[in-house]
Amino acid sequence: MASISNLGYVVIGSKKLAEWEDFAVNLLGMQVGRSEPGKLLALRLDDMQQRIIIEDGEEEDLRAAGWAFKTDRDLRAFVKRLQEQGLPVQECSKDEATNRRVENLYSLADPNGFTQEFFSGAYAAPSNQPFMSQRLRGAGFKTGDLGIGHVLIRAQDYGKSLDFYQEGLGLRLSDIIRAEVRPGYVAEAAFFHTVGGRHHSLATGAVNIPKVLGHMMVELHSLDDVGLGYDRCRAAGLNFARELGHHPNDQMTSFYVETPSGFSIEYGWGGLVVDDESWTVKTYNQFSDWGHARPGQAVR
Repeated sequence: MASISNLGYVVIGSKKLAEWEDFAVNLLGMQVGRSEPGKLLALRLDDMQQRIIIEDGEEEDLRAAGWAFKTDRDLRAFVKRLQEQGLPVQECSKDEATNRRVENLYSLADPNGFTQEFFSGAYAAPSNQPFMSQRLRGAGFKTGDLGIGHVLIRAQDYGKSLDFYQEGLGLRLSDIIRAEVRPGYVAEAAFFHTVGGRHHSLATGAVNIPKVLGHMMVELHSLDDVGLGYDRCRAAGLNFARELGHHPNDQMTSFYVETPSGFSIEYGWGGLVVDDESWTVKTYNQFSDWGHARPGQAVR
């Protein structure tokens, strides 16, 4: 069966394009791929032309998640399966595909309020324009077959969301976390991976968050770059949703910093890669096994 390879890009609607550029380039170490003032900012993390696309819009939230397929044949087989399930997937125009910098593009409304996009043939940057960061010391962002990272989505209906992501999109369950995050309030999230193997490319949960996108994650090859990014964000006076800490399920060491749009970016290192031949789904009772304190919260 044709399966999603990885999370290839995300699209954010925002009125704060200039703030996003300063944040992404000067603090997180990304690179501008292209910029249309007042309309669009496309950010690079690697040798692809764009990975994070900020489009002019009022949402300050996620607009679309773009899922990569290795071949057009795999993409078309996947789309056919969606159609056979009665899901209203649509082929996008050539102009829409070009704007995403891909050869072939389809879209499907997600039940949680954004658009799922499926593509093949992502445009690589010219060989004479390698990824260059002004801030990173190590080997850069960990992408490739793993994709750009992950997104955590607020589930409007948790049960229906699990069905959509597993039975509809064919994502593979990695594990579940069910934890009392404050007295009397239990939060639960499910974590899904693709054939690319990143521990999770999408998570969704019965969680109390104000936006569709709770956070997105990008991973670095170097723990030092995570620490240096933390220091830059602190020196810039940014708000942290979570201080430095460690997750028990994906083994990520990270911090969460607020973006110009109000949701957070998790900036991390050391995430697990799933081997489906040996992987066992588990349920955890804590989201973090050390750190990740909220601002002003005492460390456990």
